[in-house]
Amino acid sequence: MNRIARFLNRSAMLALVGFSLLLGASSCAISSRVGVSSDFDHAVNFRAYKTWAWYPQQPVDAEGGPAKGYESFLDQRLRTAIDRELANKGLTRVESNPDIYVAYNAKVEEKQSVSPYYNGLGYPYYGYGMYGGLYGRGYAPMSQYAAGTVIIDVVDAKRKELAWRGSGQAQIDNNHSISEQEVYRIVNGIMGVYPPNDQAQARR
Repeated sequence: MNRIARFLNRSAMLALVGFSLLLGASSCAISSRVGVSSDFDHAVNFRAYKTWAWYPQQPVDAEGGPAKGYESFLDQRLRTAIDRELANKGLTRVESNPDIYVAYNAKVEEKQSVSPYYNGLGYPYYGYGMYGGLYGRGYAPMSQYAAGTVIIDVVDAKRKELAWRGSGQAQIDNNHSISEQEVYRIVNGIMGVYPPNDQAQARR
């Protein structure tokens, strides 16, 4: 009887360790994931764009602070990341007469998420092989996290009209600002879908 009890306890502990490792891996994957969306003017030939400049009416401070005549750290990071991504795509930054203007915006928000292991009954679902003592104690189905959102606009300089907008959101460590590493990660995710590649663009 003692041997059976030891076997059951050992199985439960192994399953719990496996679940903890799985949960840790999932947390890393979630924190590094960037949710990206974009939209664009399907009549635009994006291959014709070769040069770019910052949008003249770009707000001074992406964080909404009192910065005037200088850039916040977030603005510096965004400009450096966007400049690098556009250069990698073969676009040249110029001081006048660009093909496109580029503008950006950023914000940090508090978000809530529901655990994928929550079954709506007040306790988590662990699957087969787990035992009664592991259910529900101290378990919170809802969790809060900080999300950083970056929006990048590409404006046709001649027509003065929006040609492309991309946005990216990711979980961040700081609930007040977006770190340098996180800015690069989000901007890289957004610019990964620029220029748009669909059948309409392929035919041009």
